[in-house]
Amino acid sequence: MTWRPRLPLAAALLPLLAACAAPASAPDAAKPAPGFPYTVTNCGVTTTFTAPPKRAVTMNQHVTEIALALGLEKSLAGTAYLDDAVLPAYRKAYDSVPVLAKEYPSKEALLAADPDFVYGGYTSAFDATAGRDRAGLERSGVRTRLDTEYCADGPVTADDLYREVTEVGRTFGVPDRAAAWTADARARLAATERRLKGTAPVSVFVYDSGDKTAFTAGGKGIGNDLITRAGGRNVFADLDKPFGDASWEQVVARRPEVVLIYDYGSTTVEQKKRRLLDDPALRDVPAIKNRRFAVLPLSDTVLGVRVPAAVDKLAAQLHPATTR
Repeated sequence: MTWRPRLPLAAALLPLLAACAAPASAPDAAKPAPGFPYTVTNCGVTTTFTAPPKRAVTMNQHVTEIALALGLEKSLAGTAYLDDAVLPAYRKAYDSVPVLAKEYPSKEALLAADPDFVYGGYTSAFDATAGRDRAGLERSGVRTRLDTEYCADGPVTADDLYREVTEVGRTFGVPDRAAAWTADARARLAATERRLKGTAPVSVFVYDSGDKTAFTAGGKGIGNDLITRAGGRNVFADLDKPFGDASWEQVVARRPEVVLIYDYGSTTVEQKKRRLLDDPALRDVPAIKNRRFAVLPLSDTVLGVRVPAAVDKLAAQLHPATTR
């Protein structure tokens, strides 16, 4: 029989105690959340998420409403900058989220909310001069996303809206909610298309604002696709940007049949109509001569969840005979 030295009892128990003390969940602690990691490239910025954001901040109404449509209010640490009233369906959820500023918060106010993600609707949300640039926020440990209408390579369409909602849904770990919303949006747009089948498009001039020049919708934004789907033809579709300035001489030359007014801010719809009706240079423009105006709130006309309903709403104004 081979003799072995006997260890003291304490020494003999050490390996066993160490094994018992080791946390059984340690190998699982490093595992990503279900459905993650998720890598997405947004407006030139590639980000890998290992878990959904827990303290997000939305800046600009249309991205706030995307978040609320996906039921993400409990993941929001704050929000900022409305153009008009939040949709009634989202009002209760919106009221549960802290409002950081009436417009854009300062960098200090933004970071005071301790966000882990900031979702901006316009490029101005990430204004470098205000210290809110995406790279700077990333250095502060804050992930970011910009609504893709403002970095698209070509004309923005409903397909870009589906992609926006899908990517946000994946980022927050709710792809099923995004898929359900997208399926409903496709169905609503298809219903409007069927109703307008065989209807000749009418020419449309968007009047957002402006006096010396007309600030209007160009061909690259979702507003152009919205007009087309509603049975219109944007007379400034050749303007290679979502929004831009056009001369009044161009408006006269293009002879729009309808003026679509974007309603927001301190200038009322009636004031905008009066500006156009009182301009003698515009008196022979068919839309002005016939007083044919359509109206949409600005929040309907950007890349957000209002688009399907906005198409239907505009179609009813451009082609009232097709209204159910």
